[in-house]
Amino acid sequence: MSHAWHLRQDRQSLVLASSGTGLPRVIYWGPPLPEDESTDAMLAADGLDYTGGMMDGIPDLSICPEARRSFPGQPGLGIRDENGKPLAPVFEFAGCDEHDDGIVLTYVDAGLGLTYTATFGLHRSGIIRTSAGLSSQRPLRVEWLAAPVMPAPQLSDELIDFAGRWVGEFQLCRSGWGAGIRMRESRTGRSGHEHFPGLILPVRGATNTQGQAYAFHYGWSGGHRMIAEELPDGRRQIQFGHAAGTELEAGTQFQTAPLLLTFSDQGLNGCAVAFQRHLRNEVVRFPDPDRARPLHYNCWEAVYFKHDLDELKKIATMAADLGAERFVLDDGWFGNRDDDLRALGDWVVDTRKYPDGLDPLIAHIHSLGMSFGIWFEPEMVNPDSDLYRAHPDWALGDPDQLLGRQQMVLDMSRTDVRDYLYDRIATVLADHAVDYVKWDHNRLLPMPDAAQTRGVYALIDRLRADFPGVEIESCASGGGRIDAGILSRTHRVWLSDSNDAQERLRIQHDAALFLPACITGSHVGPRECHTSGRVLDIRFRAWVAAQRHMGFEMDPRELTLDEADVLREVTSWWKRNRDWMMGADILRLDGADPSVIAEQQVAADGSQFVLFAGVAQTSPQISQRPLRLTGLQPDARYRVDLCNRGEAGPASRGRPALKEAPLELSGRYLMNHGIVLPNSFPQRIWVVEGKRL
Repeated sequence: MSHAWHLRQDRQSLVLASSGTGLPRVIYWGPPLPEDESTDAMLAADGLDYTGGMMDGIPDLSICPEARRSFPGQPGLGIRDENGKPLAPVFEFAGCDEHDDGIVLTYVDAGLGLTYTATFGLHRSGIIRTSAGLSSQRPLRVEWLAAPVMPAPQLSDELIDFAGRWVGEFQLCRSGWGAGIRMRESRTGRSGHEHFPGLILPVRGATNTQGQAYAFHYGWSGGHRMIAEELPDGRRQIQFGHAAGTELEAGTQFQTAPLLLTFSDQGLNGCAVAFQRHLRNEVVRFPDPDRARPLHYNCWEAVYFKHDLDELKKIATMAADLGAERFVLDDGWFGNRDDDLRALGDWVVDTRKYPDGLDPLIAHIHSLGMSFGIWFEPEMVNPDSDLYRAHPDWALGDPDQLLGRQQMVLDMSRTDVRDYLYDRIATVLADHAVDYVKWDHNRLLPMPDAAQTRGVYALIDRLRADFPGVEIESCASGGGRIDAGILSRTHRVWLSDSNDAQERLRIQHDAALFLPACITGSHVGPRECHTSGRVLDIRFRAWVAAQRHMGFEMDPRELTLDEADVLREVTSWWKRNRDWMMGADILRLDGADPSVIAEQQVAADGSQFVLFAGVAQTSPQISQRPLRLTGLQPDARYRVDLCNRGEAGPASRGRPALKEAPLELSGRYLMNHGIVLPNSFPQRIWVVEGKRL
């Protein structure tokens, strides 16, 4: 008896099958197959030979590999009973619920009283959304539960995953395949700067713009484990799940987070576009989808904790004159918060700084035509706070734990903690016209705990239900908590605490493998960057910020008249283009010049694009090499124009065509030869606009 299911989209087919009543395996994942392709023939063709010195057969690499079926690699499930005895289930088919956009498979181990479910959903974005669940008739302890396990392509020579640190997020790591395991685990209690929960498997020869690639994203905010294993027989498996051992309590119901999958035959960009569209159109739910994304001003790097009402009004007036449409009051407005050593948890307006409350500042901001946002760090508490003195038992972990930024983490699994936080945050939101909350998370957990993440989700869900018009940004010391789980509850991510445009150029370029522009905050920082000490020209800072959801985070009082004019000009350009740019596909370009970091944003209807080519370092050759474009119609003609040709400096002494005037060229020429940009010193960026004629 066999079972088979063919899940088909325009861009990919995923075929599951089993030759008996056990769990199925993926027998095909790749370009879409004909609808009449025989699953029986594919199942037969997928069978492997075996030889001496082995088992008398090849145990299946199923969607949850079972140790009791002699599987030689890492099993997909590790469980114990309440007393700690290991359990090794063997699941048998119990049913399938099929619908237009997916299937739910159910398998049982009647002897152990266990039910396993695997869900596969098809999405218009080109994403397949999978998850696994386990239920038990008696309490058990789960050490490891993988989302449905996928095979890795045999012609993939490397894995691309992500490392990082504070102000250095989304660093691409390339590792070669070989016998054994590459295991990556984020155990900081959040998805983490260190290990963004994503993986890309390029097939041999793939680049940004061409070739085949497979990609994964685990949508969970509490830490994850990834296993990439090559078995002795040559098969390869990919597993994703919660960080191991983070289900601390015995229970009867367990569920993985969604594992998002996609296949591309258009290089890494095909994977990137699927994730960008999925997050933008199907995961993030904006309070007012028809409203243009407002340009931010955040006061943090202007005043830090030194809040003075008159100075903040002056700064707000200047920010509005520069084009800001939302003013965000950052840390320092509550308790006796004069530094980062005290008062976290005391979410009451500081009457020393605001004797008449926040209303006078908010009224001034509104009079300038801006909306108002405010900063919270709800999950944290300082030992030097009224909250901790009243409830030391609310802190997660031991009293003598190592602190981070002189703060501890509140135990979000407790309903009394969540109720307290809800009451304090809801009071601020109900008493003031708050449009936006910057939700921060500035230290690691003392130990990873899945219940902590579920508690955070529950609090945000409650606030979202009661204040549906408030937009929320996920910030965790910058990019420490970015994943589809938190984004299903929030509307923007603060990609990095680094406002250094040199570093941001690379960070947001690599993050675009998953993140769309409309949710990715990018701000114009101060002349001297506060995290690197680097001094950068205002043109470079402004254009790098204009690549994403733009904002300012500097003291506008430091600007010269020329700098203010440049900022107004770039801001005006961004506002003219934001409606289509915030819905555009971000395509990374394959550049012959290693000094250039280039991307192309293409409108949803293909009618226009903008190219950003950042010069990150000195070129190894004399002149910039032609830069090939992508994502155009080969037989269409395009008018391309250098938007900022007035920024050509002394490094450019010749007269390349785009430096002088627009060009009209075919899409085929632009994608196969490319354009020549003027020479430039490092830390500059060229902006090229294109329109289909």
